[in-house]
Amino acid sequence: MREVYQIIRRPLITEKGTDLKDRANQYLFEVAGDANKIEIKRAVESLFRVKVRQVRTLSVKGKKKRLGRFVGRTSNWKKAVATLNEGETIEFFEGA
Repeated sequence: MREVYQIIRRPLITEKGTDLKDRANQYLFEVAGDANKIEIKRAVESLFRVKVRQVRTLSVKGKKKRLGRFVGRTSNWKKAVATLNEGETIEFFEGA
């Protein structure tokens, strides 16, 4: 079994993520590209000591970037939306 820090790379603190947190008790994370929903659920539960009801994932395509005449791409990455049970919160996001 992989380390939780290999599965969950970082929390995503954005306007949309803050709105989801306030409205639907959902939290956004950047996760490893090969992580599945079960691994993500276990990692969030053990890292933040909360109960996760549902995990949804989506793959984000990298963007084209230019530097003068050179064209490159940013990396593709995976995003996870974790829905917590009623009354549960993650304190890390409350200060943001």
